[in-house]
Amino acid sequence: MREFLRTALRRLTGTRQATIDTIEPGSIMVSPRKPIEPFDVAAITEVLDLATKIGAVLLDSGTGAIDAQTQIKFVAGVYGLEDVDVDVTYNTIVVSARRGATLPPITTMEQVYYRSMDFTRLAQVDRLVRRIRDSGISPSTAHRMVDEIITAPHPYPHWVATVAWGAMASAISVLLGGQYLVAALAFLTTGATVTLNRRLNRIGTPVFFQQFAGGFIAVVPATLVFGASERLGVEIAPSQVIAAGIVVLLSGLSLVGAVQDAITGAPITGVARFFELLLMTGGIIAGVGVAIRLLEAAGIFLPTITTSTSFEAVELPVRVVAGAAAACAYALASYAEKRALGVAFLGGLIGTAVAASATFTSVGDVVANGLAAAFVGLVGGLLARRALTPPLVVAVAGITPLLPGLAVYRGLYGILSEQTLSGFTWMANALAIGCALAAGVTLGEFVARSLRRPQLPPRPDWIIRRRMAMRERPLRESRRWPPPSNRTWPPPPRRQPQDQPPRRQPQDQSPRQPQDPATRPQAGAQSPWRQDRTPRPRPQDPPGRGRWRQPPEPPADGRPDEF
Repeated sequence: MREFLRTALRRLTGTRQATIDTIEPGSIMVSPRKPIEPFDVAAITEVLDLATKIGAVLLDSGTGAIDAQTQIKFVAGVYGLEDVDVDVTYNTIVVSARRGATLPPITTMEQVYYRSMDFTRLAQVDRLVRRIRDSGISPSTAHRMVDEIITAPHPYPHWVATVAWGAMASAISVLLGGQYLVAALAFLTTGATVTLNRRLNRIGTPVFFQQFAGGFIAVVPATLVFGASERLGVEIAPSQVIAAGIVVLLSGLSLVGAVQDAITGAPITGVARFFELLLMTGGIIAGVGVAIRLLEAAGIFLPTITTSTSFEAVELPVRVVAGAAAACAYALASYAEKRALGVAFLGGLIGTAVAASATFTSVGDVVANGLAAAFVGLVGGLLARRALTPPLVVAVAGITPLLPGLAVYRGLYGILSEQTLSGFTWMANALAIGCALAAGVTLGEFVARSLRRPQLPPRPDWIIRRRMAMRERPLRESRRWPPPSNRTWPPPPRRQPQDQPPRRQPQDQSPRQPQDPATRPQAGAQSPWRQDRTPRPRPQDPPGRGRWRQPPEPPADGRPDEF
């Protein structure tokens, strides 16, 4: 049994490593390129610009500041720049290359003006860094590849992403205990929200107002259907639809990156991201609150919240599958590659199952979600390495079904219903759950890196062949001396064949006279000129040595210099 478990674990983890694992300090291989001369300003600027572009794509996709900084240093080091200082602060990347004590440093800067969850772009940059590490492509080629990655369209059409967001909202509503009508209404509401926010983004609307519009739309359809439920003869819980819409809006925020930066040593970037997260969440709360007040003014009141996040044993399998489907739908909505969808599904399945199992104990929601996120970071990180997918994809998708959308709605409803203490309690609970999710997934990812401690990557074949050729060159040249036993030094003079006629002596430069017909050679007779042109035989070559060539004169000690 022990051997079976060991074999299963080996198959699960595989032998592959994430890119960030293989470029950690102490595991970076020696640069295959010679160091760039400090006076070559053009080459240094080209490498720095390439490194900052790669870092901008990583930071834009939600990667932590420390991981982005490490990969920027690695790319610069591969191309021969080792003394490099990198500063990543929220949306600005500054890279400076030192050129000694007498020359001023060369500095480049890149700003990230927008943040979008495009997991395909993140995976392509990850593979580019691997290719730079393994094959040592030229900086110009890497520049062209980065530009193609940045300017390339999304791998899926917009309607596919819209359907994926709707499917994610439907799965979240089922996870919260909703039925078919709730799932359908959540799908339509989220589709309208995503379509409106996409149009607002095209005209340059700030993200806060986009979140405000999303929170407003999440409330209105559910409340209208609830008001007409008696005439339609249906039963619906609008809180489940609203909570699903809030989870969809929260999933687009960089919760993991904010807490990861604060934990791993980038407090300024972590605080800036966390403040942005709070501000965007405030936009959602404002939109929900305004919608509730307007509907109450119109005479439509929401029911008292009765939805509970506890899991019943009978409904446990269905809700766990719903959580896994929500994680997979989020990965698809974020334009993840096809190979990452299955890994995201497994990550969501593991996280939801652990959170559901922990609710049967008395550990509480915060601890339960933290444990689930740690398992997602650990197992999901190992699965991501197996599928050659960035671990961030699995981490963010795996904790998406666990986001505290229902707790946020409960807190807001309590504040608006004159239950101030209860409302702020639920708000603090939602904040604690969010921090527990981010901290847990960071801890799990750290443990996954420790289990798969990086080794020195093998050097590319072309480097090995070049070094072997350089080592064999002096050996081949040293084999030219001493000469084989059948050679003598100095070499003997050439021997003339005895049957060869003497060379024709040059005649005087007198004008050519007409030849006497009597002395003209007859047809068919061998001409002395033809006989003189017969090639002379050469001495026999030594066996296995090729044609013998006369070496230079030896020095006084009797041995020639090596050449």
